[in-house]
Amino acid sequence: MVEEDLGRDIALAVARHLVVYLKRPGGQGQYSAALSLQVAEDCFGDLHDWMAAHLAYDLSLPRLAEQAAMSSRSFSRRYREATGMTPARAVEHLRIDEARRLLLETRLPMKRIAQRCGFGSEETLRRSFMRLLKVTPNDYRSRFGTTL
Repeated sequence: MVEEDLGRDIALAVARHLVVYLKRPGGQGQYSAALSLQVAEDCFGDLHDWMAAHLAYDLSLPRLAEQAAMSSRSFSRRYREATGMTPARAVEHLRIDEARRLLLETRLPMKRIAQRCGFGSEETLRRSFMRLLKVTPNDYRSRFGTTL
């Protein structure tokens, strides 16, 4: 209805703001890193902010534990208890969230998006997209992107 009344660009902006898709293709998974990690904001909110600001850098378990001022073992256990996912999975979700934003808001090539988001290659970006969103980055951009 929003698209009919106000147009595609406004409808997409509203959908992104509400963390829903304008028109989800069959089989595509719902996704929001911010929402899935929100449950742990009391314990790890500062860490999540730091992670989001450093996606292109080393976000290995030892580095995240160091940033959280914890041992790797304690950090891994407490993080999973607080968020319901491993630190590695959370990093992947945050990286995919940023890649989604770049796909929709820029015309950067896949290689640059993969680099900016901390994926080792375009192939790693593509595999993560398929695993989490059930769609390739190119298909995502063509389905949900606005004309820049």
